Amino acid sequence: MKHGASPAILTDGLVKKFGHFTALDGLDLCVSQGEVHGFLGPNGAGKSTTIRVLLGLLRANSGHIELLGGDPWRDVVELHRRIAYVPGDVTLWPGLSGGEAIDLLGNMRGGLDPVRREELLERFELDPTKRGRQYSKGNRQKVAIVAALASNAELLILDEPTSGLDPLMEAVFQDEVAKEKEKGRTVLLSSHILTEVENLADRVSIIRRGRIVQTGTLDELRGQSLVHLSVVLADPPADVAELPMLRDAHLDGHGRLQASLDPDRVGEAMAALAPLGMSSLSVAPASLEELFLNQYEQKDK
Repeated sequence: MKHGASPAILTDGLVKKFGHFTALDGLDLCVSQGEVHGFLGPNGAGKSTTIRVLLGLLRANSGHIELLGGDPWRDVVELHRRIAYVPGDVTLWPGLSGGEAIDLLGNMRGGLDPVRREELLERFELDPTKRGRQYSKGNRQKVAIVAALASNAELLILDEPTSGLDPLMEAVFQDEVAKEKEKGRTVLLSSHILTEVENLADRVSIIRRGRIVQTGTLDELRGQSLVHLSVVLADPPADVAELPMLRDAHLDGHGRLQASLDPDRVGEAMAALAPLGMSSLSVAPASLEELFLNQYEQKDK
């Protein structure tokens, strides 16, 4: 975020109830200007409800919320000219061509960059002359993605944007969002494709039961998690209990030792293992998938 700039998205103690069900239970979320922010959680965790509140489609019961310095409920018309939204299941006007739909969406968002529009149509291999009723799910997603990325919107809210895209188009999407990131565009990216978030996000927030349970850069989140060690030892110990800094250690009959350990004990482990004739050493941080699953493997209290 630029020095002195206010966040693009800020929620504080956000609560949204549907009858007796609490969908958002004091949600605190901060997305800085110019960052790609990953928003993770399984179905039912509150992601879609959060996004609908940000878009002004739902009104929160309580809490504070700011979107580009405004109130998404009170300033919805003005803010929607500054926001581009891609849902996970795009519905198009059946009688409009894809190109007409892109232009219509662009005009609602303060205009389109025509050069960028053509570049994106080519990269996503999208035929803009077909009518909305003729498009597959994947091509409907492409229409919305092209309209969002070619727009002049300050903030992109992407909710499962690549749903229905094949792996090749998924790779194109990641490449194009990376370009927007280099331009300083702000992106809130909600996705079940964790590698997508891992490749693009500056920071990540994990939502669980309507609350943010972890937020930070991947390095910060990994610093709170175990790392994985794999090493071949020429002179392995008779008992892995001789290496108390290791967790879940397993030594096979060929001298390969696999274990987990706290990040701040890696140096201690190397000092203990060096005299044992190390080779084929690898020390890997937790993946985003592991960080995510660790949160959801905890039993709800």
